Amino acid sequence: MIPRYSRPDMVAIWSPETKFRIWYEIEAHACDAMADLGVIPRENAEAVWKAKDVEFDVARIDEIEAVTKHDVIAFLTHLAEHVGSEEARFVHQGMTSSDVLDTCFNVQLTRAADILIADLEGLLAALKRRAMEHKNTVRIGRSHGIHAEPTTMGLTFARFYAEMDRNLSRMRDARAEIATGAISGAVGTFANIDPAVEEHVCDKLGLVPEPISTQVIPRDRHAAFFATLGVIASSIENIAIEIRHMQRTEVLEGAEFFSMGQKGSSAMPHKKNPVLTENLTGLARMVRASVIPAMENVALWHERDISHSSVERMIGPDATITLDFALARLTGVIDKMLIFPENMIENMNKFPGLVMSQRVLLALTQAGVSREDAYAMVQRNALKVWEHRTDFKEELLADADVTAALSPAEIEEKFDLGYHTKHVDTIFARVFGE
Repeated sequence: MIPRYSRPDMVAIWSPETKFRIWYEIEAHACDAMADLGVIPRENAEAVWKAKDVEFDVARIDEIEAVTKHDVIAFLTHLAEHVGSEEARFVHQGMTSSDVLDTCFNVQLTRAADILIADLEGLLAALKRRAMEHKNTVRIGRSHGIHAEPTTMGLTFARFYAEMDRNLSRMRDARAEIATGAISGAVGTFANIDPAVEEHVCDKLGLVPEPISTQVIPRDRHAAFFATLGVIASSIENIAIEIRHMQRTEVLEGAEFFSMGQKGSSAMPHKKNPVLTENLTGLARMVRASVIPAMENVALWHERDISHSSVERMIGPDATITLDFALARLTGVIDKMLIFPENMIENMNKFPGLVMSQRVLLALTQAGVSREDAYAMVQRNALKVWEHRTDFKEELLADADVTAALSPAEIEEKFDLGYHTKHVDTIFARVFGE
């Protein structure tokens, strides 16, 4: 992933140095387990740990691989250069390359998941704070982009909180599902290696043994993992789109923080553009782009092929690094987001009283008017407001059919804004707890 959209902790997980360190730990722990079983001499297993403080030379491994055309063999050759050929002769005993590659990949994905879980927790804290802050800040709710009925800015933040809380649960589940390892040898039968070795290695690496592997860990696990990343990315875009709409000049109910010295346009000095949330929309697309290839990786030939390998070398780092960056960026946007309550009220009153139409409709039906007639009565007055910007309540009071069913006081009561916010506390209790 390019540095512009990368954060160091996540990038470090996918560095060659980290990968080779995990490969080394897998091999060293496997040697310990085999020594415990009496398969290899104890002194040989102990000799492997002489490399525990070694910084493996990535360039040297690449040099060897240029000849061997095999990355794991290149690494094992380099390891023997540090440990000694005689001492290292039992390394990788009974194992196959996928034992190292797949177990390492899942270690990297679980570490990436831990960062993403922490990211989600930080975003949830920001969303909750802003929801509480604007719990009763009234704004107009929109359906199809058109004024519908009043809601609150707090409810907007609360529904994003609930969505991201579901994503946190999904991410935790995805981490648990991907946290498996396999040290089962060629075609996964343990013919040349004891299952106890797998159990030992997995325990040391914080994994659980894959119940049944072929020569690879089943890729439905990885498909579920990347699908979860895709869902989280879609939720990021959902929030970003709302903020982008709120920042439109003719809406301006909320906006990204605009820092001192920031420039919005090279041509138009007046511009304040929602560049961060537009960026988040683009990043979400890139994370989702990893989902289909991950799904297609599930179908492999027989006990193993490597059609999945090139895909995972790209989507593993790119999807997790991008999502980590996007979650951190969104948290910053939410933390500093500007809210304009006065504009919210002004927008809601652009067509005076119009958003109370449903209350009047229901009152007319309760007063004995058929729903069809009541709808026609309300709509004809609403259309006058649309066309002439008149006051909806005044139009109703001047309509003889309406006033025949409802008194002026009853009509007046239907324009109480508090009617629409009376259950905000109930919704907040459902989302955040009592």
